[in-house]
Amino acid sequence: MTDSDYLWCAVHLLLDEEEWLEQLCPTCRERAMEVRCPACGAPTDGDQAGENPAFDRARFEQLRRGVAT
Repeated sequence: MTDSDYLWCAVHLLLDEEEWLEQLCPTCRERAMEVRCPACGAPTDGDQAGENPAFDRARFEQLRRGVAT
């Protein structure tokens, strides 16, 4: 596929999603646009997306600097 083919597909995916949302009633549309956990479907506040709760920042910094314990 060419770059323009990928762009065409991406644009049409966005248009398909907009069309799908337009078919919903306002209440269902609002619910469909909520940020939810992909595993259990529970609502999240949106700023947790992509975060790993088990990530140890201090350990990461030690390993990055080459100080392994």
